[in-house]
Amino acid sequence: MKDFINRLYQNHSLIYKGLLFITTTFLIVYLFPKSGKFKYNFEKGKPWQSENYYAPFDFAIIKSEEEVQQEKDAIETNALLYFNLDSIVSSRATALFETKFNSTFSDTIPRLKRNLLFSTGKETLERFYQFGVLDEAYNFPDDKPVVILKGRTIYEKTYFSNLIKPDAVLQVITDMLSAKNLDAYKTNFASLFFDIIGPNLTYDRSFTEKVLQDDFDNISYSRGSIERGTLIISKGEIVEGEKFQLLNSIKSEYESQVWSESNYNWILFAYTLLVALALLMLLLFLRKYRNTVFEDNTKVTFIFFNIFLIILLTTLVVNYSSTYIYVVPICILPLVFKAFFDARLGLFAHVITVLLLGFIVPNSYEYMFLQIIAGIVTILTVSELYKRANLFISVGQITLIYIVAYFAFFVIHEGTVETIKVETFIWFILCGLATLFVQPLIYAYEKIFGLVSDVSLLELSDTNTKLLKELSNKAPGTFHHSLNVANLGESCANEIGANAMLVRVGALYHDIGKMKNPTYFIENQSTGINPHDELSSKESAKIIIEHVINGIETARKYNLPDRVIDFIRTHHGTSMVYYFYMKEKELQDVIIDKVDYCYPGPKPFSKETAILMMCDSVEAASKSLKEPTSTKIDAFVENIINKQIEEDQFLNANITFKEIESIKKVLKHKLANIYHLRIEYPE
Repeated sequence: MKDFINRLYQNHSLIYKGLLFITTTFLIVYLFPKSGKFKYNFEKGKPWQSENYYAPFDFAIIKSEEEVQQEKDAIETNALLYFNLDSIVSSRATALFETKFNSTFSDTIPRLKRNLLFSTGKETLERFYQFGVLDEAYNFPDDKPVVILKGRTIYEKTYFSNLIKPDAVLQVITDMLSAKNLDAYKTNFASLFFDIIGPNLTYDRSFTEKVLQDDFDNISYSRGSIERGTLIISKGEIVEGEKFQLLNSIKSEYESQVWSESNYNWILFAYTLLVALALLMLLLFLRKYRNTVFEDNTKVTFIFFNIFLIILLTTLVVNYSSTYIYVVPICILPLVFKAFFDARLGLFAHVITVLLLGFIVPNSYEYMFLQIIAGIVTILTVSELYKRANLFISVGQITLIYIVAYFAFFVIHEGTVETIKVETFIWFILCGLATLFVQPLIYAYEKIFGLVSDVSLLELSDTNTKLLKELSNKAPGTFHHSLNVANLGESCANEIGANAMLVRVGALYHDIGKMKNPTYFIENQSTGINPHDELSSKESAKIIIEHVINGIETARKYNLPDRVIDFIRTHHGTSMVYYFYMKEKELQDVIIDKVDYCYPGPKPFSKETAILMMCDSVEAASKSLKEPTSTKIDAFVENIINKQIEEDQFLNANITFKEIESIKKVLKHKLANIYHLRIEYPE
């Protein structure tokens, strides 16, 4: 049992990666659409590339979107309008008319004329309430069919033109009086009717919309059927018109039939295999080419988290409306990975993510082509992300590539530019603007995952930071030495393609441990008094060696990133404090334990930490050069770095002999400039 627990502990890192791999796989598969995939790819307007295709089963022909829309438009045009009738209004108006007529028209009017006015009033009332008076002005076509409801039963069917609008009451009265040659009584008549006429029809919007929706729901989305074995399309035939509709119909039927309860588990298993395969490729890439990243569980978690986040975001957008699919800023992924790792890893992870998204998005080939091209452009154009102008320029180029590629695909599919959707270009512009969110996202990731980007390195390289100011005050000689090492290291890193900003920051902070006992280091001894004269060689070596441990403690106190602390830990590797070792050896003939005079390590394990070790040793030792010449400097640089190679100090660093030679060349050139060497002129 104890051995089993020990093995678990020894392999806990691999176990964690395995659990992370399995969890991410299942989460991604859970986001996939619950449908099968039609095994043939086809595009409208392009030839059918496969062999002659026959219907594998009976299926219904699905109507095109245009056909369905035409049916909906026809239903909407002929849809009935429903109005509720208030029957009490007409009865009340009739009663009021009979009551108020006598008071409005006096007995002085001739009897025949008065009777004509009364009968005309009755006819006018009948005209108003034959179908009804509307409670407000509605903007419907006159030929729109109308149903008048009394309670919940149909009372009358007519057209909207027969209903009296509120603003048409006076016109109806005028027309009725003119027909009877009673225009002289228009004022009194109008006054009478405006007192008694009231609206009795109210538009029932909810019921009208419900009936319309029921009609929409009853639309058949298929027309006719195709029997099994019928030739659907021949090889080389252009996919368009009816052929395109048939293929879409069988594709839809196929996907609905494949994802059935009987084979649900098999399809789920197949999806899981494909996703696992893609993620496994990513892990193998990290294991083979980015082993330092692979060994760091936090970084692996960060990579998997970002891939899942992009897939989740895209899935949510597709489920809402696939119209907005290109608003999702996929190019944030390679930007983030390039900021924290490198371009190659960023592009590889981007391609893996886009391949997985191909299962989710419509028009997967077009989508994957656009996103992979955009990812390549992102990797190629974005450099020095900490410079804001570079990000804006890169985002502009990415947006332009999206627009150009989409335009090309649209022309290929449609064969014309007349029907191109301009709003799609707006989605690409919004995508570009969303990509700018990468800056605050990088900052958030630094805080959450403890990673370091070039933006943070730029902030740390400011010599006005609290820690560097403290170093310049307490140990001015060390601070000056650190500045020189930073300049040398930056030049060397640029020469071999390493991270120059990281080397510069590492160089600025590599000796902060000397602040604890600054006068014990020769560059800070301005008074000529050497405190080592009062100590034994072993004690002096211990103080010198401890500046590494003190530096790590100080860095932790000031929350410096681990990538910077790595330079403090490794800038001396496991080398020896040679001066005090030889001094002790001269004083005693006994065997001396070298461990007491060696730094604890570790040795440099990256190009950047190896560069710092070389530059630090060369810069520090160069102060001992007397009457330097070009020959002396060349031999001096060769001796120091060759000795480090002999001691296997660079064994763990991924640096080549060719790169070391390039670094030597830069150091020789820089030292020659520092000492202002001139060629010797002949006498």
